[in-house]
Amino acid sequence: MSSLYLLFGLIGIFAAVVLAGLAAQLSLADRNRAVRLLEAQVGASGSDMWSQELSRPFLERVVRPIGSTLASIGRRITPMGARDRIAKKLVIAGSPERWDAERVVAIQVIALAGGVALGIYAGSVSNHHLLLLVLPALFGVFGFFGPTAVLDRKVQARQNEIRKALPDTMDLLTISVEAGLGFDAALAHVTKNVPGPLTLEIGRMLHEVQLGVSRVDAFKHLAERTDVEELNGFVLSMVQADLFGVSVSKVLRAQAKEQRVKRRQRAERKAMQLPTKLMFPLIFCVLPAVLVVVIGPGIIRIATTVFGVHT
Repeated sequence: MSSLYLLFGLIGIFAAVVLAGLAAQLSLADRNRAVRLLEAQVGASGSDMWSQELSRPFLERVVRPIGSTLASIGRRITPMGARDRIAKKLVIAGSPERWDAERVVAIQVIALAGGVALGIYAGSVSNHHLLLLVLPALFGVFGFFGPTAVLDRKVQARQNEIRKALPDTMDLLTISVEAGLGFDAALAHVTKNVPGPLTLEIGRMLHEVQLGVSRVDAFKHLAERTDVEELNGFVLSMVQADLFGVSVSKVLRAQAKEQRVKRRQRAERKAMQLPTKLMFPLIFCVLPAVLVVVIGPGIIRIATTVFGVHT
Protein backbone atom coordinates (compact mmCIF):
# COMPACT_ATOMS: atom_id res chain seq x y z
CA MET A 1 0.00 0.00 0.00
CA SER A 2 2.80 2.31 0.85
CA SER A 3 4.46 1.60 -2.49
CA LEU A 4 1.18 2.48 -4.26
CA TYR A 5 0.96 5.81 -2.44
CA LEU A 6 4.54 6.49 -3.32
CA LEU A 7 3.80 5.78 -7.01
CA PHE A 8 0.79 8.11 -7.00
CA GLY A 9 2.83 10.76 -5.26
CA LEU A 10 5.58 10.55 -7.86
CA ILE A 11 3.04 10.70 -10.67
CA GLY A 12 1.41 13.78 -9.10
CA ILE A 13 4.73 15.52 -8.63
CA PHE A 14 5.66 14.79 -12.25
CA ALA A 15 2.31 16.05 -13.51
CA ALA A 16 2.63 19.20 -11.40
CA VAL A 17 6.11 19.88 -12.76
CA VAL A 18 4.91 19.31 -16.33
CA LEU A 19 1.91 21.59 -15.85
CA ALA A 20 4.11 24.28 -14.26
CA GLY A 21 6.52 24.05 -17.20
CA LEU A 22 3.68 24.32 -19.71
CA ALA A 23 2.22 27.30 -17.88
CA ALA A 24 5.63 29.02 -17.76
CA GLN A 25 6.18 28.33 -21.45
CA LEU A 26 2.75 29.70 -22.35
CA SER A 27 3.32 32.83 -20.27
CA LEU A 28 6.75 33.36 -21.85
CA ALA A 29 5.24 32.88 -25.30
CA ASP A 30 2.54 35.49 -24.56
CA ARG A 31 5.17 37.84 -23.19
CA ASN A 32 7.41 37.37 -26.24
CA ARG A 33 4.44 37.92 -28.52
CA ALA A 34 3.59 41.16 -26.70
CA VAL A 35 7.23 42.27 -26.86
CA ARG A 36 7.38 41.55 -30.59
CA LEU A 37 4.15 43.47 -31.19
CA LEU A 38 5.46 46.39 -29.13
CA GLU A 39 8.75 46.38 -30.99
CA ALA A 40 6.93 46.31 -34.30
CA GLN A 41 4.72 49.21 -33.26
CA VAL A 42 7.67 51.19 -31.92
CA GLY A 43 9.64 50.54 -35.08
CA ALA A 44 6.75 51.57 -37.28
CA SER A 45 6.04 54.67 -35.21
CA GLY A 46 9.76 55.47 -35.10
CA SER A 47 10.00 55.25 -38.87
CA ASP A 48 6.83 57.32 -39.17
CA MET A 49 8.20 59.90 -36.77
CA TRP A 50 11.47 59.99 -38.68
CA SER A 51 9.68 60.44 -41.99
CA GLN A 52 7.47 63.12 -40.47
CA GLU A 53 10.53 64.88 -39.07
CA LEU A 54 12.20 64.81 -42.48
CA SER A 55 9.04 66.09 -44.15
CA ARG A 56 9.03 69.23 -41.99
CA PRO A 57 10.44 72.43 -43.56
CA PHE A 58 14.11 73.24 -43.13
CA LEU A 59 13.16 76.37 -41.19
CA GLU A 60 11.41 74.37 -38.47
CA ARG A 61 13.97 71.54 -38.30
CA VAL A 62 17.20 73.55 -38.27
CA VAL A 63 16.73 77.30 -38.10
CA ARG A 64 14.27 77.43 -35.20
CA PRO A 65 16.34 75.21 -32.86
CA ILE A 66 19.40 77.34 -33.63
CA GLY A 67 17.34 80.45 -32.98
CA SER A 68 16.15 79.03 -29.65
CA THR A 69 19.74 78.30 -28.64
CA LEU A 70 20.85 81.79 -29.60
CA ALA A 71 17.84 83.23 -27.76
CA SER A 72 18.91 81.46 -24.58
CA ILE A 73 22.43 82.82 -25.06
CA GLY A 74 20.99 86.28 -25.67
CA ARG A 75 18.93 86.05 -22.47
CA ARG A 76 22.09 85.37 -20.50
CA ILE A 77 24.12 88.21 -21.98
CA THR A 78 21.30 90.79 -22.26
CA PRO A 79 20.33 92.76 -19.15
CA MET A 80 16.82 92.32 -17.83
CA GLY A 81 16.02 95.99 -18.35
CA ALA A 82 16.87 95.78 -22.06
CA ARG A 83 14.56 92.77 -22.52
CA ASP A 84 11.79 94.60 -20.70
CA ARG A 85 12.22 97.62 -22.97
CA ILE A 86 12.07 95.40 -26.05
CA ALA A 87 8.92 93.69 -24.73
CA LYS A 88 7.30 97.08 -24.10
CA LYS A 89 8.19 98.26 -27.61
CA LEU A 90 6.65 95.11 -29.04
CA VAL A 91 3.42 95.83 -27.16
CA ILE A 92 3.36 99.42 -28.45
CA ALA A 93 4.08 98.14 -31.97
CA GLY A 94 0.92 96.02 -31.77
CA SER A 95 2.56 92.69 -30.86
CA PRO A 96 3.59 91.75 -34.42
CA GLU A 97 3.12 88.12 -35.39
CA ARG A 98 6.11 85.88 -34.61
CA TRP A 99 7.85 88.69 -32.76
CA ASP A 100 8.83 88.45 -29.11
CA ALA A 101 11.63 89.77 -26.94
CA GLU A 102 13.63 86.53 -27.05
CA ARG A 103 13.44 86.35 -30.83
CA VAL A 104 14.57 89.96 -31.18
CA VAL A 105 17.51 89.24 -28.87
CA ALA A 106 18.37 86.13 -30.92
CA ILE A 107 18.31 88.18 -34.13
CA GLN A 108 20.57 90.73 -32.47
CA VAL A 109 23.07 88.01 -31.55
CA ILE A 110 22.97 86.54 -35.08
CA ALA A 111 23.35 89.99 -36.67
CA LEU A 112 26.22 90.84 -34.31
CA ALA A 113 28.09 87.64 -35.17
CA GLY A 114 27.39 88.06 -38.88
CA GLY A 115 28.48 91.69 -38.84
CA VAL A 116 31.74 90.87 -37.07
CA ALA A 117 32.44 88.01 -39.50
CA LEU A 118 31.65 90.23 -42.50
CA GLY A 119 33.87 92.99 -41.11
CA ILE A 120 36.75 90.56 -40.59
CA TYR A 121 36.37 89.26 -44.13
CA ALA A 122 36.21 92.77 -45.61
CA GLY A 123 39.23 93.88 -43.57
CA SER A 124 41.27 90.84 -44.58
CA VAL A 125 40.43 91.39 -48.25
CA SER A 126 41.48 95.05 -48.08
CA ASN A 127 44.88 94.10 -46.52
CA HIS A 128 44.71 97.13 -44.24
CA HIS A 129 45.32 96.69 -40.53
CA LEU A 130 43.21 99.68 -39.51
CA LEU A 131 40.21 98.45 -41.51
CA LEU A 132 40.68 95.00 -40.01
CA LEU A 133 40.14 96.58 -36.60
CA VAL A 134 37.45 99.13 -37.49
CA LEU A 135 35.18 97.20 -39.87
CA PRO A 136 34.30 94.29 -37.52
CA ALA A 137 33.39 96.70 -34.73
CA LEU A 138 31.40 98.93 -37.11
CA PHE A 139 29.49 96.08 -38.78
CA GLY A 140 28.91 94.42 -35.40
CA VAL A 141 27.38 97.59 -33.97
CA PHE A 142 25.14 97.99 -37.02
CA GLY A 143 24.09 94.35 -36.81
CA PHE A 144 23.34 94.52 -33.09
CA PHE A 145 21.29 97.73 -33.20
CA GLY A 146 19.64 97.03 -36.57
CA PRO A 147 16.72 94.89 -35.23
CA THR A 148 15.91 97.44 -32.53
CA ALA A 149 15.98 100.20 -35.17
CA VAL A 150 13.44 98.24 -37.24
CA LEU A 151 11.31 97.76 -34.13
CA ASP A 152 11.49 101.49 -33.34
CA ARG A 153 10.37 102.19 -36.89
CA LYS A 154 7.34 99.94 -36.42
CA VAL A 155 6.53 101.67 -33.13
CA GLN A 156 6.70 105.14 -34.71
CA ALA A 157 4.59 104.08 -37.70
CA ARG A 158 1.85 102.64 -35.48
CA GLN A 159 1.87 105.67 -33.19
CA ASN A 160 1.55 107.96 -36.22
CA GLU A 161 -1.45 105.96 -37.46
CA ILE A 162 -3.10 106.24 -34.05
CA ARG A 163 -2.33 109.96 -33.90
CA LYS A 164 -3.85 110.56 -37.34
CA ALA A 165 -7.00 108.56 -36.61
CA LEU A 166 -7.63 110.11 -33.19
CA PRO A 167 -9.42 113.38 -34.25
CA ASP A 168 -11.90 111.59 -36.54
CA THR A 169 -12.50 108.99 -33.85
CA MET A 170 -13.19 111.73 -31.30
CA ASP A 171 -15.68 113.37 -33.69
CA LEU A 172 -17.51 110.07 -34.23
CA LEU A 173 -17.59 109.39 -30.50
CA THR A 174 -18.99 112.87 -29.82
CA ILE A 175 -21.71 112.49 -32.45
CA SER A 176 -22.64 109.02 -31.20
CA VAL A 177 -22.88 110.06 -27.54
CA GLU A 178 -24.86 113.21 -28.33
CA ALA A 179 -27.20 111.10 -30.48
CA GLY A 180 -28.19 109.10 -27.40
CA LEU A 181 -25.79 106.15 -27.30
CA GLY A 182 -24.01 105.19 -24.13
CA PHE A 183 -20.27 105.63 -23.98
CA ASP A 184 -19.52 101.91 -24.27
CA ALA A 185 -22.01 101.56 -27.12
CA ALA A 186 -20.39 104.54 -28.85
CA LEU A 187 -16.98 102.90 -28.51
CA ALA A 188 -18.38 99.66 -29.96
CA HIS A 189 -19.89 101.67 -32.84
CA VAL A 190 -16.47 103.20 -33.51
CA THR A 191 -14.79 99.78 -33.57
CA LYS A 192 -17.26 98.61 -36.22
CA ASN A 193 -16.95 101.62 -38.54
CA VAL A 194 -13.39 102.94 -38.21
CA PRO A 195 -10.59 100.50 -39.12
CA GLY A 196 -7.04 100.88 -37.86
CA PRO A 197 -4.80 100.22 -34.86
CA LEU A 198 -6.69 102.70 -32.67
CA THR A 199 -9.89 100.76 -33.25
CA LEU A 200 -8.16 97.52 -32.34
CA GLU A 201 -6.93 98.99 -29.07
CA ILE A 202 -10.40 100.36 -28.25
CA GLY A 203 -11.89 96.95 -28.96
CA ARG A 204 -9.36 95.36 -26.62
CA MET A 205 -10.27 97.92 -23.95
CA LEU A 206 -13.96 97.06 -24.32
CA HIS A 207 -13.12 93.37 -24.03
CA GLU A 208 -11.27 94.05 -20.77
CA VAL A 209 -14.30 95.93 -19.43
CA GLN A 210 -16.54 93.00 -20.34
CA LEU A 211 -14.21 90.66 -18.46
CA GLY A 212 -14.64 92.69 -15.28
CA VAL A 213 -11.81 95.23 -15.42
CA SER A 214 -12.85 98.68 -14.26
CA ARG A 215 -13.15 101.37 -16.91
CA VAL A 216 -10.42 103.45 -15.29
CA ASP A 217 -7.95 100.55 -15.35
CA ALA A 218 -8.94 99.69 -18.92
CA PHE A 219 -8.24 103.27 -20.00
CA LYS A 220 -4.86 103.18 -18.25
CA HIS A 221 -4.00 99.93 -20.02
CA LEU A 222 -4.98 101.55 -23.32
CA ALA A 223 -2.58 104.42 -22.66
CA GLU A 224 0.22 102.01 -21.72
CA ARG A 225 -0.25 99.92 -24.88
CA THR A 226 -0.09 102.94 -27.22
CA ASP A 227 2.13 105.55 -25.52
CA VAL A 228 0.74 108.39 -27.69
CA GLU A 229 0.74 111.81 -26.05
CA GLU A 230 -2.58 112.92 -27.54
CA LEU A 231 -4.29 109.66 -26.58
CA ASN A 232 -2.82 109.90 -23.09
CA GLY A 233 -4.49 113.32 -22.71
CA PHE A 234 -7.82 111.87 -23.81
CA VAL A 235 -7.46 108.96 -21.38
CA LEU A 236 -6.65 111.33 -18.52
CA SER A 237 -9.71 113.44 -19.31
CA MET A 238 -12.00 110.40 -19.43
CA VAL A 239 -10.60 109.01 -16.18
CA GLN A 240 -11.20 112.33 -14.45
CA ALA A 241 -14.71 112.53 -15.93
CA ASP A 242 -15.46 109.04 -14.66
CA LEU A 243 -14.13 109.81 -11.18
CA PHE A 244 -15.78 113.22 -10.72
CA GLY A 245 -19.03 112.59 -12.61
CA VAL A 246 -18.48 115.14 -15.39
CA SER A 247 -20.69 114.90 -18.49
CA VAL A 248 -19.05 112.61 -21.03
CA SER A 249 -20.47 114.47 -24.03
CA LYS A 250 -18.88 117.76 -22.92
CA VAL A 251 -15.53 116.10 -22.35
CA LEU A 252 -15.69 114.39 -25.75
CA ARG A 253 -16.56 117.66 -27.51
CA ALA A 254 -13.67 119.46 -25.81
CA GLN A 255 -11.29 116.61 -26.67
CA ALA A 256 -12.44 116.53 -30.29
CA LYS A 257 -11.81 120.28 -30.61
CA GLU A 258 -8.41 119.96 -28.97
CA GLN A 259 -7.42 117.07 -31.24
CA ARG A 260 -8.35 119.05 -34.36
CA VAL A 261 -6.24 121.98 -33.12
CA LYS A 262 -3.29 119.69 -32.46
CA ARG A 263 -3.63 118.13 -35.91
CA ARG A 264 -3.52 121.57 -37.52
CA GLN A 265 -0.51 122.52 -35.40
CA ARG A 266 1.33 119.34 -36.46
CA ALA A 267 0.65 120.15 -40.10
CA GLU A 268 1.92 123.72 -39.65
CA ARG A 269 5.04 122.49 -37.84
CA LYS A 270 5.85 120.06 -40.63
CA ALA A 271 5.32 122.82 -43.21
CA MET A 272 7.73 125.08 -41.33
CA GLN A 273 10.33 122.30 -41.17
CA LEU A 274 10.16 121.68 -44.92
CA PRO A 275 12.60 124.46 -46.04
CA THR A 276 15.21 123.28 -43.56
CA LYS A 277 14.89 119.68 -44.73
CA LEU A 278 15.15 120.75 -48.39
CA MET A 279 18.32 122.76 -47.79
CA PHE A 280 20.74 119.83 -47.76
CA PRO A 281 19.41 118.12 -50.94
CA LEU A 282 19.50 121.49 -52.70
CA ILE A 283 23.09 122.23 -51.64
CA PHE A 284 24.59 118.81 -52.24
CA CYS A 285 22.50 117.53 -55.18
CA VAL A 286 20.77 120.28 -57.15
CA LEU A 287 23.21 123.18 -56.78
CA PRO A 288 26.31 121.32 -58.14
CA ALA A 289 24.34 120.29 -61.24
CA VAL A 290 23.12 123.87 -61.78
CA LEU A 291 26.66 125.21 -61.40
CA VAL A 292 27.98 122.73 -63.94
CA VAL A 293 25.25 123.65 -66.44
CA VAL A 294 25.59 127.43 -65.94
CA ILE A 295 29.34 127.88 -65.40
CA GLY A 296 30.57 124.91 -67.41
CA PRO A 297 30.37 126.51 -70.88
CA GLY A 298 32.07 129.68 -69.62
CA ILE A 299 34.93 127.68 -68.08
CA ILE A 300 35.38 125.76 -71.32
CA ARG A 301 35.48 128.99 -73.35
CA ILE A 302 37.98 130.63 -70.96
CA ALA A 303 40.21 127.55 -71.09
CA THR A 304 40.10 127.61 -74.89
CA THR A 305 40.79 131.31 -75.41
CA VAL A 306 43.24 131.99 -72.59
CA PHE A 307 45.15 128.77 -72.09
CA GLY A 308 44.72 127.34 -75.55
CA VAL A 309 43.12 124.16 -74.30
CA HIS A 310 41.01 122.50 -77.00
CA THR A 311 38.17 120.20 -76.04
